[in-house]
Amino acid sequence: MMNTSMKLAPLFFLALAAIGSSATAQEVSKYTPSRTSWGAPDLQGVWNNTSLTQLERPSRIDRLAVSAEEAAFLARQHTYTRAAYQDGSQSRLDTESSRRLLADKNTSRAYNSFWLDPGTGYAQVRGEYRTSWITEPGDGRIPYRDPASATRPRTQIFDGPEARPQSERCLMSFTGGAGPVMNSGLYNSNYQIVQTPGYVMILSEMIHDVRIIPMGGQHASRDIPKWGGDAIGWYEGDTLVVETVNPNPGQRSYISAAGKLTERFTRWSNGQIVYEFTVDDPTLYTKTWNGEIALNASKQPLYEYACHEGNYALPSILNGARALEREGREQPPIKEPYPGVDVSEGQ
Repeated sequence: MMNTSMKLAPLFFLALAAIGSSATAQEVSKYTPSRTSWGAPDLQGVWNNTSLTQLERPSRIDRLAVSAEEAAFLARQHTYTRAAYQDGSQSRLDTESSRRLLADKNTSRAYNSFWLDPGTGYAQVRGEYRTSWITEPGDGRIPYRDPASATRPRTQIFDGPEARPQSERCLMSFTGGAGPVMNSGLYNSNYQIVQTPGYVMILSEMIHDVRIIPMGGQHASRDIPKWGGDAIGWYEGDTLVVETVNPNPGQRSYISAAGKLTERFTRWSNGQIVYEFTVDDPTLYTKTWNGEIALNASKQPLYEYACHEGNYALPSILNGARALEREGREQPPIKEPYPGVDVSEGQ
């Protein structure tokens, strides 16, 4: 068997300047989008950003763009594709096997790999394979002002109702798919865009989060932060521009009350919208950072998202915590929500 580290070396450590093949892909698209009856670029339809490409680039990879062969190799090495069949979730288990699998009372098994759909390959944006959605800074990493913010906690203890996250209450997507930034998740990465002369609606399949963006006008009062932030939009040529500020502090977001997210939606072809974003928040980051995400046309409709967590999870979790207390046992730490999948550094 070939030594993996030897094979990875040429890919991970070639200088960025060595890339010459991506110039053609980065040329301005000659595509002319169709228009609505009122003259706006037509962005309507169902779109999908499922991909092994994640927001941040793994630190071992020093290039934004890779060849098709390199992208295929990286996909084979991705943590998800390596681990998908290692936790037993893809196997048919009998009663005794299931009992053994759950004997450790690891609550993370509720989201094992059977339920995930992160994609099987790296995304193409503007015709080239990307190793991160972030394009600037050049290292593909979020430039946090506080370095501790860059490290997500690996374990958390949530034994009280006040500490349980919004996702369990089915209030906002725990993948962050609806934004601000419209990042891809490990499943339900589908969107529907509907346009009218006065509004643009973006419906996320994950927890059916919806953004209703008025065209033109001014931002609303900052006294009441909105779920998803306060967004206004306008058109610049063939591009829809959306500016979002003042998100509710209780949601997962990449901007604070002092920040601003600028998004640009442009049809690259019949089958793809290039979604560009700029995050400007000096309270959280040392510099402005940018990215591009591929939204690819889908022939499948959005499915209704029935969020059972909102109905059952919280009482069951708290009942379990109280049972452990009666037994004199400590509350076990809850692991990362996707066992075997580290979407930041596990590629």
